[in-house]
Formats: sequence, structure tokens, C-alpha cells
Amino acid sequence: MQFSLWLALAGAGVLISFTPGAGAINTMSNSLTSGFRRSIWGILGQQAALVVHVVIVALGVGVLVASSPVAFNVIRYAGAAYLVYLGIRQFLSKPDLDQERAAAPPGIEPAWSMFRRGLWVNLLNPKAIVFFLAFMPQFIRPEQPLLAQYLVLTATVVAIDILVMWFFFALAAKSFQRFTHDARGQKTLSRIFGVLFVGVGILLALIH
Repeated sequence: MQFSLWLALAGAGVLISFTPGAGAINTMSNSLTSGFRRSIWGILGQQAALVVHVVIVALGVGVLVASSPVAFNVIRYAGAAYLVYLGIRQFLSKPDLDQERAAAPPGIEPAWSMFRRGLWVNLLNPKAIVFFLAFMPQFIRPEQPLLAQYLVLTATVVAIDILVMWFFFALAAKSFQRFTHDARGQKTLSRIFGVLFVGVGILLALIH
């Protein structure tokens, strides 16, 4: 990939990553509940889903999903329902002020659980497949070796998204950390993030 084309790809990747969405909300929620360092597990799950989307598009399956209203809508509604489920669970969660757990370092939720949730949050979003279907051809040159180009594109987008999610959205959540020390603050944050998850889920279901 030519350096000028790669710079354009990097610029587009930054803009995409800074666009708030379910991944950003999930990252901020993980950072608040499990700590900044452990939030990386949810981010890595989101990146695994991103790689799957790239592979799907590269193999041409993305064309099928984009052209099949039934397949697209099944995945879209499943993703929306999952986000609404996460939001309701977050909204109804009870404050945890147990002294032993409060004194312990953050990271109560297992890494695999955070990874799995991050994976499903991004994986159950067919709009990502359609987006990559429109996005990727702009940076792929058919006359050049395709595998190398896809690897560069994937590595670039994943690296940028990890940096933005971890060092922007996860760090931004730390500004809310002071609210986690009392029951009222924890309940307020749980309801805020619960509403955000539900809102994104509803938008996924309604916006075409």
C-alpha cells in the first residue's frame, strides 16, 4: 500500500473510531466497573469482531448480507436486542458498596466475560459489514497482492481503534470515577449507561 494511501486510511480510521457508538459506551462502562487497565479485554473483543467483519467482506459474504434484507434484518434486530438487554441489565444493577470488594483492586468481572461481551456488541452489527463493504474498496488496489493489502488495512484500523478506545473513551470514563464511591452515584451511572445502551439498540433497530 502506498504511503499516501495509508495516510488517508489512517485518517479515516481515526474519524471512524472517534464516532461514538456501542463500542465506545461498552468501553466506558467497562472502565468504570472494572478499571482502566482491565477495560482492554472488552476492547480486544470488539477488535476481534472487527477482524471478523473484514474477513466476511474480503470473502464476499458481505455482499450477500448487504443484498439480503432478511439476513440483514435478522442480524440487525439481534444486535439491537442484545444492546437493549445489556442496557436493561445495567439500568437495574444494584450498587455494590461491600467494603472488602471496595478495598480490592478493580477487575471483578472475568476477562473472558468482558472480551465476549465486546465481541458480541460489535459482531451483532451488520451495519459494520455494510460499512466495510463501502469503506474497504477505497483502499484496496485489485492489481496489487490482495492479502498484504487486507493485512495492512486490518492492522491499521485495529491499532487505531484500540488506541482511541483505550486512551480516549476508557480514560474519559475515569472522570466519572468519583461517582462510584456511594450508592447514589453508582445508581446514577448505571442508569446513564443503561439508557445509552438501550438508546443505541433502539437506533440500530430503527435507522435504516
